[in-house]
Amino acid sequence: MIKLQIIGNLGKDCIVKEVNGKNVINFSVAHTERYKDSQGNQKDRTTWVECAYWTDRTAVAQYLTKGRTVYAEGSPEADAYTNKEGQASATLRMRVQNVQLLGNNSNAEGNGAGQGNASFAGSSSPVAKSAAGDDDLPF
Repeated sequence: MIKLQIIGNLGKDCIVKEVNGKNVINFSVAHTERYKDSQGNQKDRTTWVECAYWTDRTAVAQYLTKGRTVYAEGSPEADAYTNKEGQASATLRMRVQNVQLLGNNSNAEGNGAGQGNASFAGSSSPVAKSAAGDDDLPF
């Protein structure tokens, strides 16, 4: 089994879809790594992961908003393709098994929903649990 773990920020609000009678939450997570090149110049390298979270517990979708910091883990997939400019490119995808909301959501409007951490397991787990005891979360 290959397992991928990422901590990063959502690039846009998630999208909830129904596919063949099952719910999937799609979202993109970006992780930026800062490093120095051989000349000592500071560089940033951003990796995007396209995530598919198959779950019956879609209430978490309201918290998967642009800018939110999340931890996600699951099974990776990579797709190679040729982009519009004719260059070889690739997409990194993950079938999410667990997702955890981290820290405060910069988009929260003071309702407390963006406070603390909360964990959510895929549909194989009957109950999603809150890691920080967030009583205002509906799961």
